[in-house]
Amino acid sequence: MADMKTDIRQFLSRYVKNQDIQDDEDIFSSGIVNSLFAMQLVMFLETRFNIRITNQEMNLDNFKSINSIATTVDRLLA
Repeated sequence: MADMKTDIRQFLSRYVKNQDIQDDEDIFSSGIVNSLFAMQLVMFLETRFNIRITNQEMNLDNFKSINSIATTVDRLLA
């Protein structure tokens, strides 16, 4: 899962400059990213990890932090 978090962090760093995002930091409520970014994130995750994120999975809690994103991807890969 560490490699997965690294990939997610690298993707986020393309959009968020000069910020060290902690694994448990809520990237939406802290204002680091907005809801429009969520679609870009979903497209990245589906492509990078070869998964399908369904409408049922489209819950902001699944994507609010690096930890929650990695947990969601890990669950979908299982």
